[in-house]
Amino acid sequence: MEGIVLVIAGVFVLLLLLFAYLSLVSRTRPPEVENKDSLQWRRTEHGNGFYSLNNNWFRKSKSGLYELYVEGEPFERGVVNGKLSGELVQKQEDHFNEQINKLVPSKFYLHFLKYFVGWFNRHLPENIAEEYKQEIYGISQSASGKYHGIGSNYQRILNYHAAHDIGHALQNMALVGCTSFATWAQKSENGEMIIGRNFDFYAGDKFAEEKIVAFFNPAQGFKFMTITWGGFIGAVSGMNDKGLTVTINAAKSKTPTGSATPVSLVAREILQYAQNIEQALTIAKKRKMFVSESFLIGSASDNKAVLIEKTPDALDVYDPGNDWIACANHFQGNRLSHTKSNTAQMEESASLYRQKRLTELLNESGKNTVLKTIAILRDQKGMNGKNIGMGNEKVINQLIAHHSIVFEPKKLLAWVSTAPWQLGEYVAYDLEKVFEWQGMKEDREICETAISVPADPFLRTTGFQDFLAYRKCKEQIANNEKVDVDALVASNPEFYQTYVLAGDYLFREKKFAEALAKYQTALTKEIATKKEELHIKKQVEKCKKTLK
Repeated sequence: MEGIVLVIAGVFVLLLLLFAYLSLVSRTRPPEVENKDSLQWRRTEHGNGFYSLNNNWFRKSKSGLYELYVEGEPFERGVVNGKLSGELVQKQEDHFNEQINKLVPSKFYLHFLKYFVGWFNRHLPENIAEEYKQEIYGISQSASGKYHGIGSNYQRILNYHAAHDIGHALQNMALVGCTSFATWAQKSENGEMIIGRNFDFYAGDKFAEEKIVAFFNPAQGFKFMTITWGGFIGAVSGMNDKGLTVTINAAKSKTPTGSATPVSLVAREILQYAQNIEQALTIAKKRKMFVSESFLIGSASDNKAVLIEKTPDALDVYDPGNDWIACANHFQGNRLSHTKSNTAQMEESASLYRQKRLTELLNESGKNTVLKTIAILRDQKGMNGKNIGMGNEKVINQLIAHHSIVFEPKKLLAWVSTAPWQLGEYVAYDLEKVFEWQGMKEDREICETAISVPADPFLRTTGFQDFLAYRKCKEQIANNEKVDVDALVASNPEFYQTYVLAGDYLFREKKFAEALAKYQTALTKEIATKKEELHIKKQVEKCKKTLK
């Protein structure tokens, strides 16, 4: 008995030492900042959600988009950003933690996750430029005080910049299924470049509620705009005042053993410091990443676009050699397209199908325009215009987009989608005009209403109402609530997942014969991934065994 007690005591001590070690290595010290005068600054409230601080300002547009202008040195930019948009910084962290608690309901695992993320990101600060650490430190001054149990304000905001990469790398989760493309020269009506992208990153509905169109005028580098959210200084979609654009598309990654530079901060550095493809490539080469990603780089000065395809170990540039380029979630260059992981991605995911549909639409549309680009980004059909269900990962418009955006780099124009997804109005912005202003003391609309693009007529159809009904049923099933299976099927009858949801629900209710019928119907539909097809087939076998 005494021996068992000693063993238990020894294990307990080892666990304490392990947690002490993890706690120690996961501590992240903030960067040194010489001038912190900006911490004493106060924003001025002008009413209706409009705030200003020196030349910086923050407002909510009539479109529902928030708009932000920030200038100055790194720490100063972060502090001002936080002071102007502090409510959104805190709300976004609430949404993030709410989503984490849904995915990981166990308090024990959440506690373990805190230490794991801290250990995993122990070298994260070493891979982030001092400038961006200072900017993040500045924003963290406005973060909520209620999450200190997870980490300091600075540590949490810093780690959130790697959250996309960690989730993508550790689980290859279907959170990111983005589509982007560009046309120029003979493929565009005016000969100039047009770039379109859907950022199909889904982390819960609330995550996409408060999008910010941010305009940055840094003390070093070029002025640029991005589509972002509270507390986030990275870039996933953006354009600088030299007409260089960056959008990112995830590719299949190996499981990493530690963090490096987050993809969004590589994209941010390119936006801030590159004015052509060659300079963008130089920046991409010098940063080590821990996930695989495609950077679609559009350059007004080069009047073309290329893909910089980057893994933790290699880099390639895909130049199509013609006047258009299409990108989903697999590599296309000679060096990386034939790797085992990329081949698996093309065979097992929805990426290749979606790119083929994109190519089909580009071939059908003739010379491209901004309006045609938006129509493609809103397209909900499969190959040859087939109805394969609303929300299918194989379609370009999966009805989950955080945002959709169109650029005309030579004119410094951008069109940003409004809710819901890319179905609302595309609001136009002229970067040259916005950056010409010396501050804003009176609240006013800054968008270009004359060239903004109206909402999709689909919003006024019964089809849209059906999709909302489908989503409601899906949520009810996730919450273990009662569902009308017939109503679920009627809401989205061509979508394989409709029948998977119905089958799973009926299986849970022990109605195995009815569940089997639904799973078998699902197999007749266009299934997005090989993994999901295997799941359905396993459920079919389970039902058959139960019915014997």
